[in-house]
Amino acid sequence: MFTGIIEAIGKVREPETLGDGVRLTIDTPAGWLKGTEVGESIAVNGACMTVVNIEGDTFQIEVSAESLSKTCGLDTWGEVNLEKALRVGDRLDGHIVSGHVDGVGQVEVMEPKAESWHLVVRAPMKLSPYLAYKGSVTVNGVSLTINDVEDTPVGTRISINLIPHTVEVTTLKHLKAQDWVNLEIDTIARYVERMMSLKNDDGLF
Repeated sequence: MFTGIIEAIGKVREPETLGDGVRLTIDTPAGWLKGTEVGESIAVNGACMTVVNIEGDTFQIEVSAESLSKTCGLDTWGEVNLEKALRVGDRLDGHIVSGHVDGVGQVEVMEPKAESWHLVVRAPMKLSPYLAYKGSVTVNGVSLTINDVEDTPVGTRISINLIPHTVEVTTLKHLKAQDWVNLEIDTIARYVERMMSLKNDDGLF
């Protein structure tokens, strides 16, 4: 379980082929891995991954073919958002995030607007029921608030206002139009939609 508050930016070295998947070696800021052990979970660009090896300030993960098919950006080098798993008693400053990517969206707009940045992402239609005005969404592991929702025949456009701090301390600063991003819907929205579907279709409530 995570919060969507990015703790560090890591840098992926050249990925290594591992069967149908890949093994990633990720460099982290000095001291960031202190206390982390093999077998623990770290969210990498929003995807929950298991640490399989640690050497100093570097750790490795193994990404399966299934994970690669459901995410983006986990098969190449470059910067990634990192967050360690939430511990009982930690502050929940973002929102409840599972680290299970629900779909891949495409950036339509990423541009400065006044003192902030305006981000527009087109999400796949299967995620439309879970995206709401002032609701939460995770983009590449970052907990964000939706400022506007527009349903279209090819998906749902969500608009997000990014404050300078968020842009500065995450990899969102690198986004541009046509880029793909990992999306995770709000856990609470998932359960609400399930309960409403049962009430409407099966009359269980």
